[in-house]
Order: sequence, then C-alpha cells, then structure tokens
Amino acid sequence: MNPTSAWRSVPLAVVTLACAALVTSSAVIPMTARAGSPVAGRDGAGDDYYPTDGNGGYLVADYQVAITYDPVSHHLAGDTVVSGRTTQRLNRFNLDLTGLDVHAVTVDGRPAAFARSGDHELVVTPPRPLESGTPVRVEVRYAGIPKQIPALLGVGGWQISAGGGAFAAGEPHSATSWYPANDTPRNKATFHLSATVPDGWSVVSNGREQGTTSSGGWTTFRWAEDTPIATYLTTVAIDHWTLERSRLADGTPVVDAYAPGAEDKRELETRLPEILDFLSSKFGPYPQDAAGGIFLADQIGFSLETQTRPTYAHWANLATIVHENTHQWFGDSVSVDGWRDTCLNECFASYAQWLWAEVKDHWDLDTAYRQYIARTRNNPSFWSGRLYDMGPGREFTSVYSKGILAMHALRRQIGESAFDAVLRGWPTLHRGGNASWPEFEAFLQQVSGQDLRGFLQAWFHDGMLPPEQYLYPGTLRQ
Repeated sequence: MNPTSAWRSVPLAVVTLACAALVTSSAVIPMTARAGSPVAGRDGAGDDYYPTDGNGGYLVADYQVAITYDPVSHHLAGDTVVSGRTTQRLNRFNLDLTGLDVHAVTVDGRPAAFARSGDHELVVTPPRPLESGTPVRVEVRYAGIPKQIPALLGVGGWQISAGGGAFAAGEPHSATSWYPANDTPRNKATFHLSATVPDGWSVVSNGREQGTTSSGGWTTFRWAEDTPIATYLTTVAIDHWTLERSRLADGTPVVDAYAPGAEDKRELETRLPEILDFLSSKFGPYPQDAAGGIFLADQIGFSLETQTRPTYAHWANLATIVHENTHQWFGDSVSVDGWRDTCLNECFASYAQWLWAEVKDHWDLDTAYRQYIARTRNNPSFWSGRLYDMGPGREFTSVYSKGILAMHALRRQIGESAFDAVLRGWPTLHRGGNASWPEFEAFLQQVSGQDLRGFLQAWFHDGMLPPEQYLYPGTLRQ
C-alpha cells in the first residue's frame, strides 16, 4: 500500500510454508478421521491485531467467485464456491462475509444450515460432521448492495467509482465486502472470477484474462489468478475501461486499465517494463504470472498492491508505481504472517523508491538520509512510531517514513554485499509463502554474520531516536 501524499513524509518516499501449499496436498495434513468428537472451527485465525479475521478448522485452496452487478441499482448477486481441506473434525465452521444477505449454503453439494454472527461471521453447520484432513467444497449464494469497510487509510471494500462503476480495494480488509472468504493473509489460495455486467461496462481483476461471453444485454468477464493470493489482494473493478494489452520481454501478459479521466496515467505506465526490470535486478525474477495496473479517476486515500495488477488512486505518480510493484515481491509473493509484520511489506516497498531514485535520478542517498535526520531528530513524535509490533491501527504510519531511514541505516550497517543478498535472498527463500519479522531478523543475522540485536532493537522495536552508533553506521558516520 502507498498512502496519499498527505501521509508520505519522504518525497520518493527458518522457512514458513504458505498456507495455500498446505491445502494442495493431502500428504501434508495427516488423515485423522474420527479422532475425537467434532468441534466448531474457531471464528478467527489467530492474528493478535484482528482476532476475528479468518477462521479455524480448514484451509482454502481455491475461490471460484461468480458475481452479477448492476451499476445503476448497485445490486450485486453472488455465487461463490470455496474449496479446501479440513484441519480438524468439524460440526460447524465460519466464513467471513460483510453486509450481504445469504440465501443458501451447501457443503459438498448438500444443503447446510447457516446463521450470521457479529459484523462479518457466516456460521455454517454442515448436514453431517466433516472429518479431519478431507476435501470440502462450500457454495454460498448471496445478494445485496455491497458496503464499504472502514480502513486505516480512508475506506476499503466495495466502493462506487467516479464514473459510476465500482471497485474493491482496501487493507487489511476488502474481500469480504463482495465474497465469502477465510479472510487472513495466512491462507493464500488461487482465485477465479466470473463477473457479469451490463453491455458497455467491462471488468478487470487479478491474474490473466480468460475470455468474455455476451447474452441478453449482459457480458461476462473471466479472470484467473493461479498464483496463490491473500484475500485482501484480490480485486474487481467495473468501469468503462480503456484497456491496453502488451507483454514483458519474457512473455508475461500485461493488462493496463484506465478509467475515464485517468488516461493521463498512460505515459507513466509505459515505464512499467523498465520498473519491473529494475526491481528484478534487485529482488530476483518477477514472482507473478501477469502484470499491469488499474488506474482509477478517484482520489482515494491510498494505492494498493492488488496482486499482479496494482490499483492506483488518481494522485499516483511514478514513485507510487515503483512502490506498488515492489510489493509483488514483498507483501504479495512473500506475505506477512501477522499484521504486526507490516514492515516486511511497507519498509521494503518504501525504500525501493529510494533505490530507484539512486539509480535513475542519481540521488546521493547518504546525503538524503542525513538531511532527513537533521529535519526530524528533534521531533519525538516522528521517532515514537515502532516499525515492528506497532499496535492495531498503526500498521500504516511510520513504515513509510521512519521505515525508509531504517532500511538505509541497515544497508550501511551490514554493507552493500550483505544488503544485496538480503534483497534477493528473502523473497527467494519465502516465495509464495508467509513470513514474520522475527524470522527476518534471524535471516539478517545469518546473512550479515553480525550481531545485530542492538541495531534492530533501536530501529525496529524502540520508539525513540536510535543511539548515534546505530543512527550513523558505516559510510553515514561523519
């Protein structure tokens, strides 16, 4: 995510397997049929900041989402199939869905009882208990007018666009405003969308285009994201898009979508191949199977790294495009284990803007760093923000400003060779999975060969100006 310029303080500005990988092979989840009495799956996945996000008792492998949307009435009708595997013997389980009316639920083809609980829990009771370690297929039919979801940088979820269409985007919540999900980044899954809209409108989503069909004044657009994706990174965008299709040098398909009024972003996006080549030179091969961008005419409070195809507010500039595409490595391919780990996403993506400026605009980053320290060192509120375990509601604050300085100080602390090895090694080691900040600290210690405990405590755990030895390491020392 990249917040609106009002939030940015800088002008440019061991291995954990993916949950999705766990659900694709029965060998990884032992079969324990009838081991104990069936239980209710938890109504949360265990995140300390958002304890009711996600659910327990199963892991999703794939979403098949079918929606029909009328931009005039704002009415959405949905039929979503959630496929996965149980992780315990269940007599009921939850899905996350916000503000839509559920009409029917089936489990493995049989009608199931269901009820709503809280602001987003859909409680499903299958007709008979589900055995542990077995495949499960849940179909939910629902309808209504989708709602926005409060977000940390404005609003998220389903939003009406300036042109009268709609789009879904937000962090940490968005997906549950338009389809039922296990809404936790720990459970990544493949995602397939079939979206039907009146003729004249078009639909953009994640991944690769799968064709369109038309009948009776309505057109259905199909998209497939076969690289496992966290739910908050899924999107649908409905508008009178101008679509431009191309390919990267390696054949990766690129789809860029411009809403009416956003055509002025075309020139910026022509640099996408250059940007991805640059980022690949720093972080390793591009980890997604598609690329592009969704350019809104809306002045929302953030741009977002929706997987393969970031969603851009109309204020987005070149630095924003660098930032959001860095997330395709840091945040999308390697996702956080919990929201306290947000620096793994945002500190890297923010510092990538400096890396770009260093090479493309010939910035002297040491000078930029010293000048920034000089402006902020007597500002306790700037330094009070923690970069790890910052607290719920504060995930998207200091990571964009103090986070950049911390990454540059880290670079000078461990040296250029070790820092380059970190930039390439971390997304390679955890590609397609999840990881935590403590794991990253252990990785840093291993790669650098240094005892970094004092440095990491001062920069990432404490809420104060670091001591001079950590504030000016290496070539920053005067």
